[in-house]
Amino acid sequence: MATAAECRDILEKMVGSASKKADKYEGLKDFKRNMVCDITDLGVQFRGTIDDGKFSDLSEGDDPDAEVRLTIASDDLVKVKAKELSPAKAFLTGKVKIKASVSDLNKMRKALKVD
Repeated sequence: MATAAECRDILEKMVGSASKKADKYEGLKDFKRNMVCDITDLGVQFRGTIDDGKFSDLSEGDDPDAEVRLTIASDDLVKVKAKELSPAKAFLTGKVKIKASVSDLNKMRKALKVD
């Protein structure tokens, strides 16, 4: 099991990588949502903001009003980052769950690499 600090480090790197590629994500212009990532086995949450395809303001804590909620175990997060588990396969097998509107999921699918 990964630690909360390791999960935060992974999320920060993934957020930074996605933000650098934000201009490539069509349909995210003027798209702003609050997002929470629940690390199920550690009982910790990280929150941040998606704004025009860029992820920012990553901090520890929950946001009960977040429009997007991602749920994943720490080991699966490590595997996704290491490219041992694709985000699409993780989603399809239930290892990662995303709670958001269908419209939001459609807009975010390329940014989340679920194609």
